[in-house]
Amino acid sequence: MRLSRPAPAALRPGTVLPVVVLAAGVCLAAAACHSPAPTAGSAYGPTSSAPTASMPASTPATSGQDMLTVRKTSAGYVLATRTGQTIYWYSDDVKGSGKSTCTGTCLTAWPAVTGSPVAAAGVQLAGKLGTITRAGGVVQATYNGYPLYTYAQDMSPGQVLGNGVGGVWHVITGSVLSASPASAAAASLADTSSTSGSSGSSGSSATSGATSAPSATSNGYGGGY
Repeated sequence: MRLSRPAPAALRPGTVLPVVVLAAGVCLAAAACHSPAPTAGSAYGPTSSAPTASMPASTPATSGQDMLTVRKTSAGYVLATRTGQTIYWYSDDVKGSGKSTCTGTCLTAWPAVTGSPVAAAGVQLAGKLGTITRAGGVVQATYNGYPLYTYAQDMSPGQVLGNGVGGVWHVITGSVLSASPASAAAASLADTSSTSGSSGSSGSSATSGATSAPSATSNGYGGGY
């Protein structure tokens, strides 16, 4: 009579395979490592996973001239890029410090306006244009000492979805923008429609003497501008 051999321990009923336990632990660890990353804070607003084809570039690679315009929006007449993207300032930045406090995920949501700014031909701005140099040598435009940004969620010219986000992001409008914003907007449209890729004339830059800060108003400014 042949005696049956006992089954291996790994196959006996009720026996837990160490390899199964190990595999389960690896799966749990992998799931934790691939959990979705947290989104940017409310002060930055939502960020888009990737720019759409219809969205104009907000951060050109060169540090050449970047023409600024005045556009009419639901928030009134505002400072905008050549392509009509609304420009914002960040109240956490320190005026005249020569630095931007918006980095990392903040900069993803609020791309810097890069290059040396110049107003469109015939546009008289009330503020002073300037630049700062970011880490890595990127030149960022400024207005009255504040670094300038666009908003990644503004998908088309004239949108102002970033105005008031987190209580710290604001458009540039009202008396600090121009004494005659309607005329500035008309000149902007005339200049951008009659030129292709050229910058505004050197005589159309913002006036250098108007650097006073406006008081907080309901026109898109936060306190401390």
